Amino acid sequence: MNPTERSFARRIDLTSLQLFVAVCETGSIGRAAEREFIAASAVSKRLSELESTLGTSLLYRHARGVDLTPAGESLLHHARAMLYSLEKMQGELSEYADGVRGHVRVHANISAIVQYLPEDLGAFARSHAAIKIDLEEHLSSEVMRAVQEGAADLGLCHVPSDTPGAHGLQTLPYRHDQLVLVMPMGHPLAAHPQLAFAQALDFDLVGLHANSSIYRALHQAALAQGRSVRLRMRVTGLDAMCRMIDNGLGVGVMPLHAFMLMREGIGRALTSAALTDDWAERQISLVARDFSTLPVAARTLVEHLRAPDSPATAEAPSAATA
Repeated sequence: MNPTERSFARRIDLTSLQLFVAVCETGSIGRAAEREFIAASAVSKRLSELESTLGTSLLYRHARGVDLTPAGESLLHHARAMLYSLEKMQGELSEYADGVRGHVRVHANISAIVQYLPEDLGAFARSHAAIKIDLEEHLSSEVMRAVQEGAADLGLCHVPSDTPGAHGLQTLPYRHDQLVLVMPMGHPLAAHPQLAFAQALDFDLVGLHANSSIYRALHQAALAQGRSVRLRMRVTGLDAMCRMIDNGLGVGVMPLHAFMLMREGIGRALTSAALTDDWAERQISLVARDFSTLPVAARTLVEHLRAPDSPATAEAPSAATA
């Protein structure tokens, strides 16, 4: 941080930011003052000082209340993010006072969360009760971005070699993923124990988010055949995909282990065929900026997650390339 940035940080007052957000949310200095239990004149003074510090107007003041200037809209976005981070920091630090001895922020894709993490993290929690894990589900590309930007200590996702933005991250093998085509028992393709995805292009598809690694793989496979995917609908979860397929709305592609878990919940009206395409065999990887510099709690979690896959435990981290 250069001297100008340090000076700016010292001049920004958190209380003033909180009051600014309150004024934006209530649309009035008077209502914000009531909500925050402070005199309206004090709120007005704080806002004037904030505008003076920033060197720009933040609010249009009128008889009915206030409206945001373009600079005010920008500050509101950053102020909310800053205040949220402070609340999160307070929450995490208070947990240390309550006996927590480590905190690991984990982002993972849906394949890892549905198939493997419940059991793996459950076992970890039972043997390391003093370490708290915050887990969030995101697309693989978002998982890598979060690790790269420091929003997550550890990621679990599919890391294709051509993914932009992966440069500079390290990866370790976690689990393998076999994609299958899921369909009703009476479907024309149901008799095939395995097939190429091209054979499914004549049928409606129930797909995941357009930016998911699975959907991107399907789209590329269709383009290679000079075809397009007959996408009938998109869903946000694998359980929803199975229910749509079960009700005759199309076929879908998902990891085999996830399908076996989902099938138990909806009965046995669905079947699957292994996809023979090269991209259908994937690896879910552990991702970090640098495994050797992770906090002790995060390194302990990495060791635990790697333990079930003993053939890979001796491998060194590899650099993910763009």
